[in-house]
Amino acid sequence: MNAIQKKFVEDGVIITGRNEITGYSAFQLGGFTFSRDEYFAKVTWEAKGQEHSHLMSVDAFLRALMRDVAWGFFYGWVNFDDVIGTQNHYGNVDLYAGTFNGVLKEAGVDYVENFETPLIMATFKAILHDWVNEGFDPFAAPEETGSAFGRKFGSNPEAIDRYRIATKRMPGLPDDSPLRDDLPVNRHFEDVPQDEPLIYCEPGFEGQLSGFNLFKYLSRSDVTWNPSVTSVCKQSLFCPTTEEYILPIFHGNDRVEWFLQLSDEITWDIADKDDGRPVARVINKAGDICAMPANIRHQGYSTKRSMLLVWENATPNLPERYASGELSPYPVKF
Repeated sequence: MNAIQKKFVEDGVIITGRNEITGYSAFQLGGFTFSRDEYFAKVTWEAKGQEHSHLMSVDAFLRALMRDVAWGFFYGWVNFDDVIGTQNHYGNVDLYAGTFNGVLKEAGVDYVENFETPLIMATFKAILHDWVNEGFDPFAAPEETGSAFGRKFGSNPEAIDRYRIATKRMPGLPDDSPLRDDLPVNRHFEDVPQDEPLIYCEPGFEGQLSGFNLFKYLSRSDVTWNPSVTSVCKQSLFCPTTEEYILPIFHGNDRVEWFLQLSDEITWDIADKDDGRPVARVINKAGDICAMPANIRHQGYSTKRSMLLVWENATPNLPERYASGELSPYPVKF
């Protein structure tokens, strides 16, 4: 057991062994076990007195797990696929298998267990540190990273220890997040102007008025599908991001969120939040705005790296108000 694993064990992580052939460790979290081979991640649980298991391609599993960790389990549900996922209760987290899959739920072979956030977070981080090999970045587009497959080969802590940027007010303001000018312009955004606006403040207002080139900021993003908070006004958060290939998770909403397509195009598959039944397909082109209701899950596809602005309402009691039926899941009724 190396020093990193010892630290995770001190945080309550259970490592059940290491495969002598592939070199990967296996983990236990409550009634769940996690293991991987050269191609697949395997999750097992018990229901109706029998062991059940689910396989995911290991690259898809690690991309989904990376977002769950970086987002702090995000708002609502992070479905790794149509079987495995987490639900954030903001202080504790449900890990489930089949709970939001209509077929498995009806068959009674689903399983859900609740964990304190620090324990499930530590376990997920430990899996990432053990299963992500040297050269593979689960935050990057497939063309920009190495392979997740094969036997254990080194690690990539620099990639998996990156997290969602959360500004206090706006990037570039004193004591806030940097503007990332040190990062290179992404290959898909070479035509994006890199000039910054000129800000003139009345004497006495220095440091209170600011502005920056959001398109320049996003053109230098070194991650995909990772919304970064770039403006905060009370409980209103602007969270732009760059998107390429496939959103690694189906995000299940516990509130309405708004999408403004800043450039290019994203196709969204919309499904019922509770059982995964397909609901709609939405094509967002540059300039389009759409609302993702509080009763759906969604997954996006972007053939060319695009820019998306996600507007989040961070009001603390919104999930309870939507769950109780006090608020309609739709922002507008026609």
